[in-house]
Amino acid sequence: MEGKPNAEKLEKTISDSVLTRVAEFEKAKAIQLPDNYSAANALKFAYLILSQAVDKDKRKVLEVCTMGSIANALLEMVIQGLNPMKKQCYFIAMGSELVMMRSYQGSIAVAKRVAGVQSINSQVVYEGDVLIYEIGKDGVKRLIKHEQAIENINNAKIRGAYAIAVTKEGDCVLEIMNKDQIFSAWKMGAGGGGTKAHTNFNDEMSKKTVVNRLCKTIINSSDDASLFTEEKEIPADKIEKAVAIEVQENANMENISFEMVQDSKSNEQPEQTSSIEAAGGENTIQFPEQNAKVEVTVTKATESEGRKRDF
Repeated sequence: MEGKPNAEKLEKTISDSVLTRVAEFEKAKAIQLPDNYSAANALKFAYLILSQAVDKDKRKVLEVCTMGSIANALLEMVIQGLNPMKKQCYFIAMGSELVMMRSYQGSIAVAKRVAGVQSINSQVVYEGDVLIYEIGKDGVKRLIKHEQAIENINNAKIRGAYAIAVTKEGDCVLEIMNKDQIFSAWKMGAGGGGTKAHTNFNDEMSKKTVVNRLCKTIINSSDDASLFTEEKEIPADKIEKAVAIEVQENANMENISFEMVQDSKSNEQPEQTSSIEAAGGENTIQFPEQNAKVEVTVTKATESEGRKRDF
């Protein structure tokens, strides 16, 4: 097991290593952090969080997780320009490995940075709502109208959800999913949609799901897509814990998972690999090729008339 230096030395060693690696990326013009983003401040706040964090067995994360995985998680946070102070990411201990989990707010922040998105809004569609949208000649969906009476709001009668990203130019990108599509997405994720979060907060989880799909499409189609890692499988109890925290702090959530770094003996090699020197040896953070499938739902519509969505 790796030797454990004192807390201050550990923080300085890893923080210096991360900042050095980030400086190398910036010098090579491989990344461009937001103008108002302070990597040093984000690292300090992340360490404040980690110093108080414990794993499922109530052991301190900084004592259980390897220094290499801590460094990689922090580097991943900085590369994506995320700030834990703004609830844009969380850290999850998986055995001796620490992984960074991007939140709902984090995905919105990344979409704004890499694709010029001004804002992202999401709504749940309930039984009795009137939702009308159209699909133009260009194949782009456009929201025409959503009428909702307050009496319709009932989590037992959710019929779907949608999210809209508004760009700085005023263009709107609409993603819409009905209940069956949302449930199918849940079944493919950790826990199969059967966690307490999905049961008790199905309205927020529905919005999370459609925002997740919208942001994933926007981020993966940007020039910076190679900087954002592929989704990883995180156990349901880890997802549920992180979601419960975010439900308390936020009205909406994002469930992004990351794939654990492949063993060095693996035959599959990532598209890009960069290493980071930390106390205890050399550790590697990898950025796999972005090959996630983008799901598209096509619905027939007239050229001039909007279409009413049946929920």
